[in-house]
Amino acid sequence: MSLSHHLGRMTGRDPREPHRAATPLELLFDLVFVVAFSQIGTQAAHALEIGHVATALSGIGFSTFAVAWAWINYSWLASAYDTDDAFFRISTLVIMIGVLIVALGVPDVFHSLDEGHVLDNSVMVAGYVVMRIATIALWLRAAMHDEKRRRTCMAYAVNISIAQVGWIALIFLNLPLGATLILTTALTLFELAGPVYAELRYGATPWHPHHIAERYGLLVIITLGEVILGTIVAISAIIEADGWSLEAGLVAFGGTALAFGMWWSYFVLPFGQLLEHHRRRGFPWGYLHLFLFGSLVVVGAGLHVAANVVTGHAHVGDTFAVAAIAIPVLVYETFLFGIYALTVMQFDPLHLWLYLGSVAALACGVVAASLGATIGVSLLFIACAPAVVVVGYETVGWRHGAAMLERATR
Repeated sequence: MSLSHHLGRMTGRDPREPHRAATPLELLFDLVFVVAFSQIGTQAAHALEIGHVATALSGIGFSTFAVAWAWINYSWLASAYDTDDAFFRISTLVIMIGVLIVALGVPDVFHSLDEGHVLDNSVMVAGYVVMRIATIALWLRAAMHDEKRRRTCMAYAVNISIAQVGWIALIFLNLPLGATLILTTALTLFELAGPVYAELRYGATPWHPHHIAERYGLLVIITLGEVILGTIVAISAIIEADGWSLEAGLVAFGGTALAFGMWWSYFVLPFGQLLEHHRRRGFPWGYLHLFLFGSLVVVGAGLHVAANVVTGHAHVGDTFAVAAIAIPVLVYETFLFGIYALTVMQFDPLHLWLYLGSVAALACGVVAASLGATIGVSLLFIACAPAVVVVGYETVGWRHGAAMLERATR
């Protein structure tokens, strides 16, 4: 291992490199996403607490894509071409600055969506373009050094470049909100198609399956921090209103158990081992995580809403607040089971029963709130949703999982 960081050649890393783990640079890189996700969660909570659900969902979708898609692109690129030289480090710095600019633009996006006239995405798009320009530079450098995969790297660079022209045009066109959302959807689909076209048309980049699985797992953990933060906010609100009480204890336990259960259920399957045997399944596996990241951010936002309901600062009631937590947990569980199924390409009836058990627990939480139960009691029911999966897996499901894994990796 070299102690210097002089310029090296981006010829691609060994996809079977033993003991490949996240680098200190990647861990530092992930920290800026804590800020970005926190901004999204805060703005979503503000919209939800006044009952503006459409604003919250649109803002979450737009903002989460900008943040998470840039992270996904960088992580797959780094898995294949991380040289850890000065050029790569400085490019990473530029991308981190872009993420912070995107975070600064999140409030403008939510406010303009709430007004419903013109989408004010200028700051967010500016930050996104900064991130993507640095990414283009890395792909062009890889294309210059990796002759074998030059066309693949150039396809990435061209796709990202064309998309950035479209994003920049949106800033200056100043179109009505509806037209902007249509063009935004088109540009989003164009960017999502880029990796699929490049890898399948010109050949795969040498990304490392175990490294990628670890990177995604780390971002899931970071995003779960929003759930922990929301729990702390809710506990603080209860203590401020009523002092230390049983309700504060119920929220503390329920929120922490919810985050812990979602963490446990995510790491049930060894995704790295599966991706090693089925590299093309990395496309649906990686893309569907966008919904996981977004749902976790919204769970945290829902807990913020619950805190404002307790303090009387929200314009919605207990049932709405509980639903604002339960629905994103349902989205998380739905896409998590979907990722399981698409990665192993097998159907297990037990998974269906565990999923239905989770749905029943979430429904009980919302019904309990509608019947007058406190947020703390309702949160206990919601925390049972991932607990159903964990208990089912640890008692019976692990045998099913082992058999499925054996069939999938033959």
